[in-house]
Amino acid sequence: MHENKISTEVKELVLDATKVGVWDWSVEKNGLVCNERWAEIIGYSLSELMPIDYQTWIDVLHPDDLPKAIRNFDYHCQGQSDLCELEVRLKHKNGHYVWILSTGKAISWDADGKPTRMIGIHQEIDFRKRQEELLATTTELLKESQRIGKLGGWQFNLNNGELIWTDETYRIYETAPQEFTPTIELVVSYLHSDSKKIFQDAFDAAIKLGKEYDLELETYTTKGQLIDVRTTCNITYSDGVIIKISGIFQDISDEKNNQRKLEKSNQVLKEVNEKLKYAANYDQLTHLPNRNLLADRMQQALIKAQRYNKNIAIAFLDLDGFKEVNDAYGHDIGDEFLCFVANRFKTVIREHDTLARFGGDEFVLILDDLDSHQQARDILQRILSSIAENFVIKNKLLSVTVSIGVTFYPEDDSYADILIRHADQAMYRAKEQGKNCIHEFDFENDVAIKQQYRELEYISKGFNNKEFVLYYQPKINMKTNEIIGLEALIRWQHPTEGLLPPFRFLPYIEGSSMEIELGKWVIDQAIKQLNEWRSIGITIPISVNVSPLQLQHEDFIKQLNEVLFLNNNFQAGQLEFEILESSIIKDTQHIADVINQCKQYGICFSLDDFGTGYSSLSYLRKLMTDAVKIDKSFVIDMLEDMDDQAIVKSIIELSKTFGRSVIAEGVETKEHGEQLLKMGCYKAQGFGIARPMTACAVPAWIQLWNSSPPWICARI
Repeated sequence: MHENKISTEVKELVLDATKVGVWDWSVEKNGLVCNERWAEIIGYSLSELMPIDYQTWIDVLHPDDLPKAIRNFDYHCQGQSDLCELEVRLKHKNGHYVWILSTGKAISWDADGKPTRMIGIHQEIDFRKRQEELLATTTELLKESQRIGKLGGWQFNLNNGELIWTDETYRIYETAPQEFTPTIELVVSYLHSDSKKIFQDAFDAAIKLGKEYDLELETYTTKGQLIDVRTTCNITYSDGVIIKISGIFQDISDEKNNQRKLEKSNQVLKEVNEKLKYAANYDQLTHLPNRNLLADRMQQALIKAQRYNKNIAIAFLDLDGFKEVNDAYGHDIGDEFLCFVANRFKTVIREHDTLARFGGDEFVLILDDLDSHQQARDILQRILSSIAENFVIKNKLLSVTVSIGVTFYPEDDSYADILIRHADQAMYRAKEQGKNCIHEFDFENDVAIKQQYRELEYISKGFNNKEFVLYYQPKINMKTNEIIGLEALIRWQHPTEGLLPPFRFLPYIEGSSMEIELGKWVIDQAIKQLNEWRSIGITIPISVNVSPLQLQHEDFIKQLNEVLFLNNNFQAGQLEFEILESSIIKDTQHIADVINQCKQYGICFSLDDFGTGYSSLSYLRKLMTDAVKIDKSFVIDMLEDMDDQAIVKSIIELSKTFGRSVIAEGVETKEHGEQLLKMGCYKAQGFGIARPMTACAVPAWIQLWNSSPPWICARI
C-alpha cells in the first residue's frame, strides 16, 4: 500500500510538473473524468465543468476540427492506429481557441470489439502552433519573394557530390524535382559556350582554393530557352576543410535585356550626338570644316601666333567658272566636282593647315606656324597648280581655275572675322586682275580700309557710350485708317554732330562684328519698348531691320533666345523682321531655316526694298516671308514715271500671286495713297503719314491720329 501511495504521488508530481491534462472516458456510459489541469487549459475550474461528458468535449471543440476528431477515433476503434492522436482547437472560457495535442488509447473492449473505456492526455501546444504558422507564413513569403525576384538557391555537398536546388531554381530551369535530378555536370552542359569556361574555372577555384565567386552567365533552360543568370558561391568549412558550397541562382534576363536596350540606346544617342557634332562643325558635302569650326580654328591660330611669335596667312579661295559647270551639267555633277576640287586642295596643303568651306564654291584656308610669307606663297601657288589639270566626272571633261586673296597676321592686326573679310576683298582684286592668280591684301596702303577702321572705332565708342537711339515711323491701312505697325529706325545722337541718320554710320560697320552687336541691340530695345507701351495700353507691332549677315550668323538664334528670355513678356505677333532684298544673301537655304525657327516664336518677316535687288523673284520664292515692302524709289516717282508705276503694279500683283501681303514705302502725299489704293495696295508708310519720331512722342501721335485722322484716302 505504501509503495502504491508513493507511486501515485510521483505520478501526480509528474503530471503537475508537465502541466498535462488527464482524461478518462467511459465510452459505454459516456462519462468523462478529468484532472484540474484539463479544465485549466481552456480557462475553467474542474467544478465549473462538472459533470463532464462526451458532449461537453464536443461543445468546446472547434467545428472545423470535429470531422478530423471523428475520423481519428474511427480509425483507432477499427484497429488502424495504436493511438488516437490529433491536434485540435478547444474553445477557451474567454472565447478564443487554444491548440491542444490530444492523445488517447482504448484500454477495454466489449464482445463486439468496440472500446468501452479510453484514457489519454491533453497538452497545450498553442505556442508551438503559432510558431509553426509564423514559420509557414515566412516560408510562403520567402517563396513568393523568390518567385517574384526569380531568385533560387543551390548547395553542393563535397562529401557525397549531391547538388540541391530550391523550388525557384527548378522553375528558372523550367523543370521540377520529379522531372530533373541536378548535377554539376548537367549544369555545365546547359551553359552557353561563352559561359562554360568562366563557370568551370570559378567552380574549380571554389572547391580547391576556397575562392568565392559572383558570376553573370548565359544558360539554356531544360526547354531550350537562353536566359541570363547570376550565381554566387559561399564556402562552408569544417575543421578547416571545405565540406560544402552554396549560393544563389537568379534569373536576371529582364535586367540584362534592359541593360542591353539601354546600352543600345546610349550607343544610338552617342552616334546621333557625334553626327550632330559633326554636322555642327563640318560641311555635309565636302566634309571640310564649316564656318563654325573655322571660327574656332581661327581663334586658336591667333592665340598660338601671339604666344610663339609666328605668322599666319588667311586665304580666301573662289572658283572661277564653277557657276557655268553647275548651269551646264546640273547640281549633282557640280557637287561631285566641288568635292574633287576640295580633295585636290587638301593634297597640297600641310597636315595641320585648315581648309574650310565658306559657302558655295568659296573656301577659306588658314596657314599657321609660318616662318615667312614666302612659305605661304609657295603653298598657295601649289593650290593654283593643283587644279590646272582637267577633271573627268561621269564622262564629262571639266575644268576651273581659282582666284585667291590672302592677308597676313600680325601685319594685318585685325579680328578674326575682319581678317577673313580682308582676304575676301583681296580675292575680288585677284578676279579683277584676270582670275587664276593670287592677290595679297595691302593693309598699310589701303586708305579706304584705314578710314573704315577709324569710323568703326568711333561707332563702337558711341555704342558703348549709349549714344544710339531708336525712332519709330508708323504704318497704316489707308482703307481703314488703322495703325498697323511701327518701324524701328536707328539713329546716332552724336555728341558733336547731332542726330545722324543710318547712312552716315551703317556702311562702315557692314560685315563686321559691330553689325551683329548693333543688330542684337536693336531687337532688344524694340522688345523692351513693346513691353513698355503694352503697360500703357498700346499694342502695336514693331518691325526691325535685320541684315542678312546677322541672320546668317551661326549664333543668331542663340542670341535671339537670350533676348526673348530676358524680355519674358514678349508676345507672339508683336515683332517683325525686315530683310533688305537689295543685300546679297549667299546662303538662302540657311536664311530660310532661320525664318522658320523665328516663326515658331511668333515673329513675322517682310522683304524690304523689294524690286531694287537682283534676286527679287528668287528671294520671294525661297524665303517664306509674310509681306513685301515696295521700295520708296518706285513709289515716290510713280505719279510722273509710268515705268515706276508699272513696276509698283507688278510687285503688287506678284505679291498676291505668292500669297504675300504688300506695303508701300515713300507715301508722301494723299495722291500717292489714292493711286496705291486703286492698284490694290492698302498698307502704306511715308512722310505723308508721319515722319520717324522718338518713342516718347508715339503715344501722343497715336491719340491725335485716332481722334481726327488727317488721312482722307479711307473715303476712296
